[in-house]
Amino acid sequence: MQTLKAIITKLTTKDGWLDNNSFNYASLFKPQFPYSLPNKPRKRTKPSPFFSLDTELPILILLVTGLQHALACLAGVITPPMIISSSLNFSPDLQSYMVSSSLICSGILSIIQMLHLKIPYTNKFIGTGIVTIVGVSFNTIPVFSSMANRMYNNGTCPMDDQGNKLPCPEAYGYFIGTCMLASLLEIGISLLPSKVIKRICPRVVSSTVIIMIACNLIQSSGFVNWAGGSDCTTACPSADAPRPLPYGAIEFIGLGFLAVLTILLVEIFGSPFMKSGSLIIALAVGSTVAAACGYCINKTRESPVITFIWVHTFKLRLDPPSILPIMAIYLVNSIEALGDVTAASEASRLSITGDKFDERIQGGILADGLAGIFAGAMTQAPMSIFAQNNGIIALTRVANRSAGIVCACYLILFGILGKISGVFLSIPNPVLGGVTSFLFANVLVSGVRILGTLSWQRRDRIILSTAWMFAFGVLLVPDWAANFFRGVQTNGNEALEGWFETIETIVSTPSIIGCLMAILMNLIIPSDVVENANENDIEHGIISEVPSFKSTDMEK
Repeated sequence: MQTLKAIITKLTTKDGWLDNNSFNYASLFKPQFPYSLPNKPRKRTKPSPFFSLDTELPILILLVTGLQHALACLAGVITPPMIISSSLNFSPDLQSYMVSSSLICSGILSIIQMLHLKIPYTNKFIGTGIVTIVGVSFNTIPVFSSMANRMYNNGTCPMDDQGNKLPCPEAYGYFIGTCMLASLLEIGISLLPSKVIKRICPRVVSSTVIIMIACNLIQSSGFVNWAGGSDCTTACPSADAPRPLPYGAIEFIGLGFLAVLTILLVEIFGSPFMKSGSLIIALAVGSTVAAACGYCINKTRESPVITFIWVHTFKLRLDPPSILPIMAIYLVNSIEALGDVTAASEASRLSITGDKFDERIQGGILADGLAGIFAGAMTQAPMSIFAQNNGIIALTRVANRSAGIVCACYLILFGILGKISGVFLSIPNPVLGGVTSFLFANVLVSGVRILGTLSWQRRDRIILSTAWMFAFGVLLVPDWAANFFRGVQTNGNEALEGWFETIETIVSTPSIIGCLMAILMNLIIPSDVVENANENDIEHGIISEVPSFKSTDMEK
């Protein structure tokens, strides 16, 4: 009865809705001029109070901050399914479904992450218990692209007489089925002690993975869309478009640049609320100009008013050559989850040591692994924790779990309203390419930021040099292993052929080969005993004694 009475009071009183005494609304919505004028110094606004994990917030603040989180994550949630569906040439209605179901799935799995459910009769948890939003992992896109290209080349996916790729939902069924099986690896990793996970995958490994994924996405998706889209040369996005132009036309470059310029202007002059939705604002401005110039294709007609998961389904199958590469992706997701949960805990002013923190790490990685199974069951690619949310926590000073759950509810609502997906699919490729290139570059900066925390001993340089040699080499020369098994006779042995395809996929995917080489080097290269010595001092003889070595990096 007391709980019901408290809910009624909150819904029917001014303090329950507003609570003006505890929150500075003006600081949230007021645009800013960041430059000082002559004889007129810049005014300083009073910062908003910090709302901790379980602080009770007024309803309006929950709605506003939840919307902030949703807007900040929206572009990241919808981009991977748009890339996947366009790569397989899905029909407009199926592309719309892919975007809608990704939003619904993201909201449901985010709520599971934030509830922090205890597994009965164990000391294990599912979920982090802090503000955690999940979405389709960008890490899967390079492996998916490699798998899709292979299936078009070997005849699994159809092509017309001119060699144009036709819709191939079968390939997507292979992909999500294989991902569901491979997710068992991350579930197993979550059961390991957190200290073991940190020893195997320290910062020198996680930074390499994040940087290579971002570089690969900028190259294969961001700038390709910015120039007009993939699989087109003389008529982009297609010959049937309202105003087709050649690949790399100045009009396309200008639309993408306008979107990026919008992001920068919002970051300079916008209010905190606008900044959290800068990517969405850039998409809106770019699409509006593109529509006025006749470059938009309206796809809202094919989108239903209301939709939900399982409106379209895919036959689940296993693709043996992709099992090991996708398992490597789940290893990468585990590494990222460790870093994201740590960053979210710091932004939420929670301890990053002790049993509670270890429970968050274990619960977050376990929920990440289970998300691979649940997402596949909901017709989506693997979902993982989103790092963008950490910046919103620091910006708004709202680390409240209730606000995070409201954010997840917004995502579910956006997914159910099918016309919203149609609006996103109507965004021209150049506008989407400009915004996603900026988004991928932010991911790259996150990896560089992790590098900045290294001590930069000689050992770190050797690990990074070895891993980056392979990773950037593959990125710049994708076909370097095209004849890896030239002359090897398989005699029709499908298992052996599948094994060869697996190895070729691993050595031709920058993020995977970079991750594996970084892990291998971290395990076999001993650490320097002279931890605090400057490397230049050693090389120039200031420290004359060659340091002895000890076992692998014991990074805390």
